Formats: sequence, C-alpha cells, structure tokens
Amino acid sequence: MNQHDQQTPPRLPSAISLQQAAVVRSGRTIWSQGSFSIPTGSITAIVGTNGAGKTTLMQAELGLLPLSSGSISVLGQPAGKATQSIGYVPQSYTTEVDSNLSVEQSVLLGVNGTRFGLHRTSKTERAQAKQAMDFTGISDRAQVRLSELSGGLRQRVAIAQALASQPQLLMLDEPLANLDLASQRESVQVLARLNQELGMTIQVVAHDLNMLLPILDGAVYLLDGHPHYARIGDVLDGDLLTHLYGTQVEVVTTAQGQMFISPTHTVSQHSGHHVEQTDAIASSLAASSQENR
Repeated sequence: MNQHDQQTPPRLPSAISLQQAAVVRSGRTIWSQGSFSIPTGSITAIVGTNGAGKTTLMQAELGLLPLSSGSISVLGQPAGKATQSIGYVPQSYTTEVDSNLSVEQSVLLGVNGTRFGLHRTSKTERAQAKQAMDFTGISDRAQVRLSELSGGLRQRVAIAQALASQPQLLMLDEPLANLDLASQRESVQVLARLNQELGMTIQVVAHDLNMLLPILDGAVYLLDGHPHYARIGDVLDGDLLTHLYGTQVEVVTTAQGQMFISPTHTVSQHSGHHVEQTDAIASSLAASSQENR
C-alpha cells in the first residue's frame, strides 16, 4: 500500500490541535480547557476512566459533536472538514457490521461507501481495497463472509476498510477491546507498520495502555475534567496514573528494560499469582516490542 501513488498535501507539524476546547452535553460539561497539539506522524493514545470523555473527544475531533467553546483543527482544517483524509474505526464495528458481507465487500465500503446493489465497483476501487487487505494480511480471506471470521480478523477487516481510502490520519476507538492476547498483538503490529512504513498519524482510544506502549509516542489523558497531552515517557508516572485511574498504580520496568503499568496488589507476598501475571505481561510486551521494530 503506497500513499505516495497520490499527490500528498504538505506535511503539517500538528495533525490535531485544540484551543480551549470544551464539550457540553445535556447541560453537563464532559471536559473543558483542552489546549494541546498532537504531532504529525505520531501514534497517540487517548486514555482515562470510563465516562471521562475519551470517545467524546474523538467524536469532537471528527466533527461529529459540536464544541460548546474553543476550536479543534484536524489536518489543518476545522474539525469535520478533512473527513476524506481520515480513516475511522468505531468501537462498535465488529458487532454491528453486516456479517453476510465478504471481506472484500466490507473493505470496499471504505472506498465507495455503498452496500453495492447496482453500484459498479471500478478497477481502481478494487485495487485500493486489495492494497488495504494485503497490508493487513487478510487478502487470502477476501471472499470469506465476516460471520466466519474471529474477532481479531474482523478487527483487521475494520482497519483495512479504514485504510482503503488511503487516509493521512487513522483514528480507532478501543480497537483492542474484546480481543484475545494474540489478536491484540497482531492489531498492534499492523498499526506499527502503518506508522513506520507509511508515516501515518494514528490516534487510539484505549482503556489499557500496556499492549500499545511499545509503539506509542504520546498520550492524551483526561484528568479532572480536562484533556492534556504529553509524551509517553512523561505519562508513565506512577503518581499521575494513580490519580488518573483512581486506584494505586505502579510503573514497572523489567530486566529487559520494557515498561508496563500494573495496579498495586495487596495480596500476600507468598502468593505467586501476581508474579506470574507480571511475567506474562512482561513477556508479551517484550515480544511485541521486538516484532514492531
């Protein structure tokens, strides 16, 4: 998949910028005083507790929700004006998509936006869909119905559909939710390749940062009713994360130098459960880090 086949616009220093942005819904302020910029070419997570407004922030960036004050620009344009250059994977994709569609038909929706009928699909559209399927490793399942795929493969179809229009910015809402560990790692590897090989800017709403840590450049964290942005090294602070999640959290560094986030357990030191869990997470992160290089 080669984005350079098309004439690309000048690279902007910031992919997303907020200036004193705020969202109010049903008379309640979801978050306010959002002022930060996300660098072009970066991978960023949006993190926070349930109900903090993570999905709301992404929807505001997409222009799907109006601001009560302030402004958001995306790819140099007001939110909602650059949709042709944005690929979006909603959280509900894997459960709401028509399971009778084939993989290829689903991916083509990212190009022509129709459910076929009498619409003729052009060679160019099919070529774009094939590039997206090749990149996500699902070309061999092009004619398979979605109902026959695992959750992890459906998630890759969702990413391929978003890629088919050859976007500059990819936005995903909880893409790792409800996936097993192997499927999470495969999805993270696809995101890493998109960023490294195509220079794509990626933003991910995430509940758990651990699987994404090896590829993240920064994070937007929703704390005390305000969104903030920081480089990932600054976010990996035990006190900050404890405040963010409302429970005692520590940042653990393994012997291999890998970092991950772990809740502080109060179980007996004689119990091997926490040690085994820690080793499993560390092994998985180390493997992901090696594969994403």
